[in-house]
Amino acid sequence: MPITLIAGGTGLIGKRLCEILAKAGHEVRLLSRSGNTAGPYPTFAWDPEKNVLDRQALEQVDYVINLSGAGIADKPWTPARKKLIIDSRVKGNLLLRQELATLPQPPKAFVSSAAVGYYGMVEGNAWVDESHAPGQGFLPESCVAWEGSIRAMTNTGIRTVGLRVGVVLAKTGGALPKLVQPFKFGVAPYFGNGQVWMPWIALDDVCRMFQFALENESMRGMYNAVAPHPARNIELVETALSVLGSKAIKVPTPPFALRLALGEMADVVLTGARVSGQKMADEGFEWEYRELRGALEAVLRGS
Repeated sequence: MPITLIAGGTGLIGKRLCEILAKAGHEVRLLSRSGNTAGPYPTFAWDPEKNVLDRQALEQVDYVINLSGAGIADKPWTPARKKLIIDSRVKGNLLLRQELATLPQPPKAFVSSAAVGYYGMVEGNAWVDESHAPGQGFLPESCVAWEGSIRAMTNTGIRTVGLRVGVVLAKTGGALPKLVQPFKFGVAPYFGNGQVWMPWIALDDVCRMFQFALENESMRGMYNAVAPHPARNIELVETALSVLGSKAIKVPTPPFALRLALGEMADVVLTGARVSGQKMADEGFEWEYRELRGALEAVLRGS
């Protein structure tokens, strides 16, 4: 039974990933800043800010996954918040690198989440793959720093993979519930002209990608964790309306209004790229949800 240690295992992806790995026969352990052991998995304390980690968590560990990091859109992007967003990702990976490098028997693989925010705003219909340069603005800047800490793990000799995760579609948590909530009030807002690309991925598929990255020894480096068919913002709204049978009226939210309300954080919804998942397909990964409508039907209807 492989032992898999997960940092950030209580978030949207982490909770479901723990279930999938446990069902597949993994012994799951968690790293938590609170050190709370009340859940179903053995939990060990760590604090990347203080460079502290309970080394019992690392005993005989086969795989390590890091999903931790402060929420991108939880609070306004003050200078302090920006620093926290970057530090919460970078320091966690660097602490894990520091501790894993000392093990007499290192784990077989280290897999970290990353984000498609790396690409920033890429206009037009051109496909964007992993070789594309980072974009401009805070989102790409934070992702570049984040990925630097992922690549630092390769110096230990541990096989290292980073997954640039797209917009995760889930029933609870993530962007989708916020997107469809206004439908109840008769409006279906979309952003700007609705043409911004939203590279999406179903929750179960992204969790299966993490498992796939652990077990597929040929995988190294960065991969886009997105579905094969990204959608524009307006398409996501229209498909959700259709799946729910909602008669809500589509209403544009002008970019200036979003900038006024959110400041620089409006970049989260106003920037995007037509991100390709071909590299993951070339590794042999098979999506359960390749098309947007099927994914939304599964999430919104539970079918």
